Amino acid sequence: MTWSNCTEATEFVFSGFTDRPEFQITLFVVFLVIYAVTLLGNLGMLMLIRLDSQLHIPMYFFLSNLAFVDFWYSTFITPKFLADLIAERKTISYTACVCQYCFVSFFGVTESFLLAVMAYDRYVAICNPLLYTALMSPRLCVQLVAGSFLAGFVNGMTQTITTLKLSFCGPNVIDLFFCDISPLLSLSCSDTSIYHMILLAVACLTGVFTSLIILISYVFILSTILKIRSTEGKRKGFNTCTSHLTVVTIFYGTALFIYMQPNTKHSWGQEKVVSVFYTMVTPMLNPLIYSLRNKEVKNALKRVIELNFFP
Repeated sequence: MTWSNCTEATEFVFSGFTDRPEFQITLFVVFLVIYAVTLLGNLGMLMLIRLDSQLHIPMYFFLSNLAFVDFWYSTFITPKFLADLIAERKTISYTACVCQYCFVSFFGVTESFLLAVMAYDRYVAICNPLLYTALMSPRLCVQLVAGSFLAGFVNGMTQTITTLKLSFCGPNVIDLFFCDISPLLSLSCSDTSIYHMILLAVACLTGVFTSLIILISYVFILSTILKIRSTEGKRKGFNTCTSHLTVVTIFYGTALFIYMQPNTKHSWGQEKVVSVFYTMVTPMLNPLIYSLRNKEVKNALKRVIELNFFP
């Protein structure tokens, strides 16, 4: 059978998060609250770091960029997801689907590189504290962030160009609530073997590179902390990187679960649940983790409130 005369799909239909109508309003309220907290948390973190001069150090410069990425990462998925929860027909045009996937892959990879950069920053702060200011210069910090966004841009363009070369002539139901490469490949009537190889190579290069930076950084960090004789010194050392390590564990744990699962109906059902955590809950948790477990952020918030509301 040839596909040369087939009619290309102009839109896709999401299967959605659930097919139980009685749950949709409840889910809409829950995810609306999650999105509102995500916006307030990440925008609040950005404003706090900008307003408080004591947070104008490399660690919080990287954190502000992480908040920026989380804000947009969630925004390119959640509003459409919320609209679909109360819509009778959950459709998205071909162009919008490709654009959504482009930005999701862009911000997803950018976040992984930013987390690696933040691990390196913690390594320098703990293992070379006397040289921290000299090593983590403003110029280097900007270059590291720019490199993270560049890596995300290259990945996003690679994934988008790959997707644009696919043909969609058959079923157009995406068994998910946003456009991701795995369900798109399963719908394509093209030979996707080469695309699977390209995407696997890009994912491995990105994942292995950032994971190695994080792993090596924490090996040296752990080694340095264990050499500290005082219990208080060890506690401070662990507290310095606890928030980052928590965020890394959540981010890579959910990502590995999604992209290492076989494409079976059972795993697709699991992927929907994990995808919610990966795309909506994690961007909400990141600013909360850094604020609730960080005395500097708490103190900065007090200073900003006192300065602006109780002068």
